[in-house]
Amino acid sequence: MTSVKLRTAAIAPEGLREFDVDIDEDWTIAGRPNGGYLMALLARCALEVSRQAHVIASSATYIRPPEAGAASVSAEILREGRSASQIRATLTQGGAVCVEALLTVGTLDESSKPYWSDRSAAAPDCAFENCLPLLEGPPGGHRAAIMEQVEVRLDGESLGFTRGNPSGKGELRGWLTLPGGEGFDSVSLLYAADAFPPASFDVESAGWVPTFQLTVYVRTLPAPGPVQVTQRARLIQGRMLDEECIVWDSNGALVAQATQLAGIRLG
Repeated sequence: MTSVKLRTAAIAPEGLREFDVDIDEDWTIAGRPNGGYLMALLARCALEVSRQAHVIASSATYIRPPEAGAASVSAEILREGRSASQIRATLTQGGAVCVEALLTVGTLDESSKPYWSDRSAAAPDCAFENCLPLLEGPPGGHRAAIMEQVEVRLDGESLGFTRGNPSGKGELRGWLTLPGGEGFDSVSLLYAADAFPPASFDVESAGWVPTFQLTVYVRTLPAPGPVQVTQRARLIQGRMLDEECIVWDSNGALVAQATQLAGIRLG
C-alpha cells in the first residue's frame, strides 16, 4: 500500500525507534481511518526495526480512533530470533495512545504448500467477473473515501444489504483490488483482512462498527492480482460483533485469515 509513508525515524530512550507518520485521509470511512490500514502502518514500522522480511501475525487493540494527519509510531523489538521476531508497535497522536499492536515477523516461504487443511481453507466458487463493484459507502450517507482508493467487488448474494434486503446469512463474498492494481504483500494483506464492509450488514443495517481488537495471520505471499475475500459474522450479542475473514489469492491459495471484535448497535 503506497499510501503508508514513513517520514523520519529516530532512536528513543531504551532502544525504541520512533517514526513520524502520515495518516492518509484517503483511507478513511466517515472520517475514521480504517483499522486494517492502521495495522498496516504499524507493520511497516515494525519491519523497519527488524531484520525479518515479512509480517506473519499481528494483533492490534484499538483504543481511540486517530484523525487523519500527523502521528507517531514507536516500535520496540521484544525478541529477535532466527525464524521469527516479536515487536511491539504503538501509534500515538496528540500525546494519546490510539492503537497498540504485537507483531510476529519472519520470512514467508513462497514455495511451501499446505500439509493439511480443513474444508474452510478452500476458496469458494466466486468468479471475479461475476462480482459487481461496491460503489456505496456505509449506511447514513457518510463518505467512504477509502472506496475511492480500492475496488471491492461483491457477488450477487452479498449485495442485498445495498438494496435494504440483507440475506440474513451474515456473510459477504467477493474480491479486493488495490490502487492501480498494486500487488499485495504481507503488510497489505493486513489491510485486506479488514477491507470489506462489516458482515453484520448482511444481517441488519447499522452505522459505524468500530473495531476493538483485530488479529491477522499471514500464511503465504499471494500470487499477483486481486485477492478473494469472505467475511462472516459469527455472533452478535451484547452490542458486540465478532467476525472472521479469510483471504485467498488469485490462484485460490489461502494467504491470510483474521478474527475481529467490534462494537455494534442494531434495532
